[in-house]
Amino acid sequence: MKRSRFMLYLLWAQAIYYMLTAIWSLVHINSFMLVTGPKQDLWLVKTVSVLILCVALALLYGACYNTDYRLIRLIAVSAALGLAVIDIWYYLQGVIKWVYLLDAFAELVFIACWSTLKISRSQLFR
Repeated sequence: MKRSRFMLYLLWAQAIYYMLTAIWSLVHINSFMLVTGPKQDLWLVKTVSVLILCVALALLYGACYNTDYRLIRLIAVSAALGLAVIDIWYYLQGVIKWVYLLDAFAELVFIACWSTLKISRSQLFR
C-alpha cells in the first residue's frame, strides 16, 4: 500500500512551512524581527532555526522515500506540539508578540491533520 496523497501533501506542507520560517530568520534577521519583535540573543534565534530546518529535512525525507511513517509522524507531531505550546505560553506571559499565535494556529492545524491519519502495518518499513 502506498502512502496516502493526504500524507504526502501534509509532509510537504509542514516541511516547506518549517523551511521558510527557519530560513527567513537565518537570511534576513532584521525583517524577521520587524514582524516578530526584537530579540536579544540572535544566536539563539539562529540555533532554533537550524533545529527547525533539521525537522524539515526529516519530513522531506519522509515525503521522498518509503520509511517508517510512525517515526515521521512522531517527529512532525512532537515538533508542532512543542512549537505551539511555546508560542501560546510565551504569548500569555507577555514575552512574545501576538503574531506567534498565527504560528501556534498553523502548528495545531498540522497536529489535527496528522491525527486524522491512520498508518497501516503495510506502510511501515517499505
